[in-house]
Amino acid sequence: MSMIQTGRIELNSTHPVATVGGDTSTFTQVTFPTPFPAGSSVVVLPLTQTFNGPETPGIRVHDVTVTGFKIRFNELNGGAFRSDGLHATETVGWLATTV
Repeated sequence: MSMIQTGRIELNSTHPVATVGGDTSTFTQVTFPTPFPAGSSVVVLPLTQTFNGPETPGIRVHDVTVTGFKIRFNELNGGAFRSDGLHATETVGWLATTV
């Protein structure tokens, strides 16, 4: 049986361009309200709920575990995905489930 949790976070980007893979120092940690059972495979599906900044705020998720995940904006700018720094605060809704 799958377990599902949902939530939302107010997220912005005040950081410079992230160019080093695996460097999550500019990511925000999200903790699930209830940890998933140990050994579960968890998938996180985030979606921006607002339109406050001029560029499209793509979302990067990393380090998904049974207790939470890390998240950061990765803007779509000029037709190419790249993390180009600043972005206004947006509401991001997320759904996490076991698979």
